[in-house]
Amino acid sequence: MDRIPPFNAQKLEAACKILADTDRGLTGSEIGYLLQDCRISEVSPGMTKWKRLFNALVEAQNKHQVGNHLIMFINRALDPVSYAQDKEKFSWRRSELNVVLSFSGFSVREDGKVIRTPKETMLKGARARAGALKSALEDRNAHSEVFKYCRAELVDENYFHAVLESIKGVAQRMRDLSGLTTDGAELVNSAFSVKTPVLAINSLTTETEISEQKGFSNILVGLFGAVRNPTAHAPKISWPMTEQDALDVMSLISFIHRKLDGTTKV
Repeated sequence: MDRIPPFNAQKLEAACKILADTDRGLTGSEIGYLLQDCRISEVSPGMTKWKRLFNALVEAQNKHQVGNHLIMFINRALDPVSYAQDKEKFSWRRSELNVVLSFSGFSVREDGKVIRTPKETMLKGARARAGALKSALEDRNAHSEVFKYCRAELVDENYFHAVLESIKGVAQRMRDLSGLTTDGAELVNSAFSVKTPVLAINSLTTETEISEQKGFSNILVGLFGAVRNPTAHAPKISWPMTEQDALDVMSLISFIHRKLDGTTKV
């Protein structure tokens, strides 16, 4: 491996926080094993995961005056063989690391290996490199529920399945909020009925509010009928989904989730 200049504290910390993320990062035992495998000395084994990793890598950088140890650690941590049963976790770690590493002129390939790339200087460019659709949705401040059900598909730029999974997420959230167990138009009509509603997006006391409830219900039925049902039943090859179509549909889904935020169970 060529000599790599040491990473500054901010970039090294950002990478360690991804690798040791509480929910989707490496476990404490995995960090210990990988440090040993890379012949990096443990400095503070009793600290939180990311600080433990950060301190070990800082010690190695200071001792050898190179940044190679972080790259070595990432190469081992993102070995695809370790993710045969958890592709989503690999995709998330790779995507988030690529945002951080791009500012230093590196990127993690699909095979988990770090390569040199042109340096990014702007956050938007770094995020776009990690995933165009995900970046565009983040720029629009899309609702967090949009990302919840399709992280892996967004990272893979899989527009067809990203849209399908995000609409499934809308149905699941409606079931969670209402306690109903149905799906599609039946779920919508039962949940947002005007006469016997289970969920209400307002107080339903004026004609305007009743009209708003009806309109929201129609949007949901249209989403399931025009987008979810075709993508659920048709093969991907016969139902093309462009990036622009996916972005527009998922922006609508973001709007729906924001309306669902304000619903009350009747």
